[in-house]
Amino acid sequence: MKDVFNINKTLEEVGGISRFAARFFREGFKPRYEFGELIRQCFWVGYKSLSLVGITAFIMGLVLTIQSRPTLIEFGAESMLPNMVGISLVREISPVITALICAGKIGSGMGAELGSMRVTEQIDAMEVSGTNPFKYLIVTRILATTLMLPVLVNLSNAISLYGGYLGVNIRGSISWALYWSQVFNALSYSDLVPAIVKTVFFGFAIGLVGCYKGYYSNKGTEGVGRSANSAVVVASLLVFIVDLIAVQITDLLGLT
Repeated sequence: MKDVFNINKTLEEVGGISRFAARFFREGFKPRYEFGELIRQCFWVGYKSLSLVGITAFIMGLVLTIQSRPTLIEFGAESMLPNMVGISLVREISPVITALICAGKIGSGMGAELGSMRVTEQIDAMEVSGTNPFKYLIVTRILATTLMLPVLVNLSNAISLYGGYLGVNIRGSISWALYWSQVFNALSYSDLVPAIVKTVFFGFAIGLVGCYKGYYSNKGTEGVGRSANSAVVVASLLVFIVDLIAVQITDLLGLT
């Protein structure tokens, strides 16, 4: 019975998120548009997350390079280190790690903020006053994460590749021009475009789950904590699911 209950609860959750997404598309394309709030959310999602994403990306590129060097030396392929680092970071590691960071920071933040607004009846007050809280609070936040995550991933790519350059030069010596020449020669549009496109879906999933959990939060302050925690867990899981689907699609299209 416990397994059946868990399956039912999971299906209810999937159905609830699906209805929430359908309402987003229905409300998002109807005026009035909250451009001011959208810009404010883009600033909060993008600029406020940049320092954490940048530090993580730099360490990620540095550590990946240092850890990969001994293995490549064993096969006599040390000269391929910039190529390997560039492809690994741009195609998979940087987008996924950045999305997980944003799921933890942005998803939990949205879940906690909207949850506290729900339990303190601020959302109910907006509905009574004639304001559309869904358009003002939800549409703007989901659009912000959808738009800003690809920007953060591109910045993460650049910073992590710079960290890779420093990692290559810790125990070796390669010029700035030669390093970037090898990186860009190894990459192609079939590496970059699918990686950027899937980050749009990462951002949408993170914003959708964070807003859904917060908007339907209950049980007082305890519910706010649960909303923030479950937003991180579900958003992180969706990131991996979307990534798996994206890999399968690019493989079928012959882009791998």
